[in-house]
Amino acid sequence: MKAAVHSRYGPPDVVRIAEVDEPSVGDKDVLVRVHATTVNRTDCAYRAAKPFFMRIITGLTRPRRRVLGTEFAGVVEEVGGGVTSFAVGERVFGYNEGAFGTHAEYLSVPEDGMIATMPADATFAEAAPGTEGSHYALSFINTAGIRAGQDVLVHGATGAIGSAAVQLLKSLGVTVTAVCDTANLELVRSLGADRVVDYTAQDFTRDAQTYDAVFDAVGKSTFGRCKRLLKPGGAYLSSDLGPWCQNLVLPLVTPLLGGKKVKFPFPRNDREMVWHLRELIESGQFRPVIDRRYPLDQIVDAYRYVETGKKIGNVIIDVVPPS
Repeated sequence: MKAAVHSRYGPPDVVRIAEVDEPSVGDKDVLVRVHATTVNRTDCAYRAAKPFFMRIITGLTRPRRRVLGTEFAGVVEEVGGGVTSFAVGERVFGYNEGAFGTHAEYLSVPEDGMIATMPADATFAEAAPGTEGSHYALSFINTAGIRAGQDVLVHGATGAIGSAAVQLLKSLGVTVTAVCDTANLELVRSLGADRVVDYTAQDFTRDAQTYDAVFDAVGKSTFGRCKRLLKPGGAYLSSDLGPWCQNLVLPLVTPLLGGKKVKFPFPRNDREMVWHLRELIESGQFRPVIDRRYPLDQIVDAYRYVETGKKIGNVIIDVVPPS
């Protein structure tokens, strides 16, 4: 099969298209013919092995997993003898961080992994980006204990995580202030934001309003800068480790001091999560925002674009050319 592979860490150019063996299918596995996948920040981090300590997981000198890719949508091609939840021909989507392998024509995933039937009426390109940003956004919401009637600020509301967070917060009855640039004010409003702050026109950290939580969905701020935005007992959460990995340390320290605190979201990776995301997409409470689409042969260009930091929502890779 055709796949995007990398045998060393580095910039996007380390990725190339090659012929590799199809994955094996165990008794409890599902073989998916991948139609669409994505390139996201997670893929970029694993490809470059940054931060460096990631190599403890990915391989010290070279990557253990040659084929990256976390999100997928496609059609069940084959099932193991013990599989009861899926049938050949069903349209499925899901998330496969750790094992990876979605940047390829075929993917083998466990029946009890993060895989579900696709939302009704969704195309492959619409379903493929339905898990990565949204499951991180849900982890923000769950970790912070957000509930209806609260006020939340989302910094980076145009990214995959931020655009999902705005929509999912609104579905819970939360009042959302979203931070983005001038060009995307209307997009963010269309996602449901009650108020939008243009960071090119004003410093959002000087906002007069206070919040029950601040979600830094792009990891470009700090607790120190955002602390003044929090109500007493409010929480700051970031998608990034922060300078000197402070966002891993401060969650241990700030609760001891009382008042405002840092929490670090650890996403839930299980089958129930992807089925929950399916329900949210199907009900219209969440729709993944799509920026650009590339064929698999142009995946290096997709990586380059994602690393500009200018992507809006998600970047799709069409493994099977759309009809």
